[in-house]
Amino acid sequence: MVAPQQSFVDYCGERYPLDPEKPFHIGRDADLDVDDNPYLHRKFLMIHFEKDLWWLSNVGSHLSAGVVAGDAGFQATLAPGASIPLISGVTAVVFSAGPTTYELDIHSSTAPLVALDPPGEPTAGGEATIGAVSLTESQKLLIVVLAEEVLRRSGTGASSIPSSAQAAARLGWSITKFNRKLDNVCDKFDQIGVTGMRGGSGRLASNRRVKLVEYAVASRVVTRADLPMIDAEARLNGAASN
Repeated sequence: MVAPQQSFVDYCGERYPLDPEKPFHIGRDADLDVDDNPYLHRKFLMIHFEKDLWWLSNVGSHLSAGVVAGDAGFQATLAPGASIPLISGVTAVVFSAGPTTYELDIHSSTAPLVALDPPGEPTAGGEATIGAVSLTESQKLLIVVLAEEVLRRSGTGASSIPSSAQAAARLGWSITKFNRKLDNVCDKFDQIGVTGMRGGSGRLASNRRVKLVEYAVASRVVTRADLPMIDAEARLNGAASN
């Protein structure tokens, strides 16, 4: 077994070294204690070294994580019970527990770039991102304002997702306008296979704002470069800006 060197997890600016001889767990009572959030599994994600590769596994029972390997052009949703190889030098991981979204980076400096299934084909046990969504400017703005706190953070960490009323007020929109656009955006993402946009039997999911931000940030649908859109819209509508 050829073990990689200088592999680590970066969370809130702190580095947690990875040992190929033993698995590394992430959760609220793990090697990396992310938070004491009761919605978060005690052990949620596991990083382990096998077959000359680092692997990321979801060992939780109900939470999913968004995974992006930027230099490999790969993004996926890691569902409970699923595992994926960390084929990129830096892999971004975004997940939510309750109203809070968390971000961390996994650095595996010697990870080889290997061929993956083409976009649209599911990875083993998980759900690969399918296609791309075409958004209007106002639809993208809605996602940006929901993800504002996540995007404004420097590096990785935990952020809260605003309520629909708070996000609407931030933009100077009516709550009716905001919810109508949120419905449309969630429909678009649901159609390309993003989970969490709807509940059972076609009903709207209760935590869809959280899932929307989790996916949009992980897949780079919105970035820090989009943040000026918020204040521009707020000024246009006479809303108070932060």
